[in-house]
Amino acid sequence: MFSNKFIQQRIEKANVLREAEINPYANNSRRNTTVEKFLNVNSDIEQKENKRDENRIYTVSGRIKFLRIMGKASFVKIEDESGMLQVYVARDNLPEGFYNTIFKKNIEVGDIIEVEGYPFVTGKGELSLHVNDFRILTKAISPLPEKFHGITDKEVRYRKRYLDLIMNAEVRKTFQIRSKVISLTRRFFEDKGFLEVETPMMHPIAGGANAKPFVTHHNALGVDRYLRIAPELYLKRLIVGGFEAVFEINRNFRNEGMDATHNPEFTSIEFYWAYKTYKDLIEITKEYFQYLFEHLDLPTLLPYGDLEVNFENFTEIPLIESLTKIGGVPADIVNDKEKIIAYLKEKNIDVNEAMNLGQLQGELFDEFVEEKLIDPTFITEYPVEISPLARRSDENPAITERFELFIAGREIANAFSELNDPLDQLERFEGQMAAKDCGDDEAHAMDTDFVEALSYGMAPTAGQGIGIDRLVMLLTNEHSIRDVLLFPAMKPLTQDICEEDEEEK
Repeated sequence: MFSNKFIQQRIEKANVLREAEINPYANNSRRNTTVEKFLNVNSDIEQKENKRDENRIYTVSGRIKFLRIMGKASFVKIEDESGMLQVYVARDNLPEGFYNTIFKKNIEVGDIIEVEGYPFVTGKGELSLHVNDFRILTKAISPLPEKFHGITDKEVRYRKRYLDLIMNAEVRKTFQIRSKVISLTRRFFEDKGFLEVETPMMHPIAGGANAKPFVTHHNALGVDRYLRIAPELYLKRLIVGGFEAVFEINRNFRNEGMDATHNPEFTSIEFYWAYKTYKDLIEITKEYFQYLFEHLDLPTLLPYGDLEVNFENFTEIPLIESLTKIGGVPADIVNDKEKIIAYLKEKNIDVNEAMNLGQLQGELFDEFVEEKLIDPTFITEYPVEISPLARRSDENPAITERFELFIAGREIANAFSELNDPLDQLERFEGQMAAKDCGDDEAHAMDTDFVEALSYGMAPTAGQGIGIDRLVMLLTNEHSIRDVLLFPAMKPLTQDICEEDEEEK
């Protein structure tokens, strides 16, 4: 594994350190400040007469990112999580022989060191640390890439995320923002009186969304289980049980394709609110975005690639109306199944003629509307055929009290007034089973226990799911979901090799 000659050279240097009774993997760090704190606290050094203060002593640790070795002194740049600091290492400030025999010959870029010293400003005006004591904490035996950002193959970055994080502070910043988004989301809903809960990750029935599940086997029970595709049906059971406002931030798993906005496992928040409707969810969603933008200090006119998204311009429009007003679909076809099929064929779009009217209207939306929704847009009043868990509208039973929020041409959230009529829910499940029998392998399975739960009475409730990954993509101006996942799903390298061998045969 470590046969590379450059790695072997570094291993030899680690052995040299051991022979000099220096542990190349010490575990007794004395760090008492971070780079950021050091720079902030000592920002006044520039104003001092000799631009130094030898009475201020700090111990800082970090990875060497730059090393310029000279005859009697060297400049080193070290980096910790908070920032980069220049340190000055002089021969005469270290124990006799250390600089020439240890430092110059055995310390390299990539090593993690600890330095003690005082702040001063160099002749070029850079606040630095003058080293009085130097220790190595970790010897890196694999050299860092010299031109890591020159690598165009992003898969290398995704497979070796640790290298990506070492070499690119902006990548670390993206994941720090992601962490803040999750923390702020939790705080927002707790402040609103919601209770955070945890529900099963392995389900006896794959339900809560239209998606293909991952299947595993539970040895102790002797049965198959499905990694959850959504927590919805369990969270609504809690509403039946008497909780009135619950949320869960956690992973979901869908055994489907991967692209710029889809990963097999992803993070979402789902929340359910008794005695509310989807209209209330529209308002709390606006509040949620305002809360995020204030606490993340983001501009409400947010750049996203070539787009600018105006987060002061939330709008609402029913799905059918959006087909004509935004998608340009002729008004005389949107409620006619045969005309929709003919229209899609005319546009050279593959269409499954077995689809019902509501599904075909959904196809029209996907093809002609979705990518045009740049500013935050709530698409409302979805057809009942594509909303098996949503409550029917009292005014028009063909549509549901549902919305999806689209921003920058992508779905960010899905919400509806929940269906709480057990007989209607049973009928919807039966319709989904019929769709499954006709080849729709993403259709909902029958969940008789959930129907039974509804039979005990669930208060009028509204529920919503928000995709955290896509939200972070939006807020950090990233265009691939892999750039906001620390460890995205990747095709095994061994599989790649096997496939190449087969092609050669």
